[in-house]
Amino acid sequence: MANTSPSGIIEELQRIQAEAAKGVGALYDAEVKLADAEAKYERTLALTFMETTDGTVKDKEAIAKLKSADDKLAADLARAEYNRIKLKLKQLELAQMSTQTIARMIETELKVLR
Repeated sequence: MANTSPSGIIEELQRIQAEAAKGVGALYDAEVKLADAEAKYERTLALTFMETTDGTVKDKEAIAKLKSADDKLAADLARAEYNRIKLKLKQLELAQMSTQTIARMIETELKVLR
């Protein structure tokens, strides 16, 4: 934050709040995407296991994991996106707190100068 004037701090807080508001929607979208990807992976894994007629249980599990690897990757990538958005929202929260602290410090400094 370069501008530490009162109006600059207000603008920064407004920017942070606007970005955080967008993040809430993005987080919801990422949660839905993650749930869909995990459900698809679990379904593919289960169906492949049930459709495999040859081999031991361990063989069936291995075949099911191999055939559902792409769905597993999609679920893992969706989880990474979800976690990245959560981290960004946390960073915005910390930025807001530090900006508010700066605002209080400037307020105190202005009171002392009066």
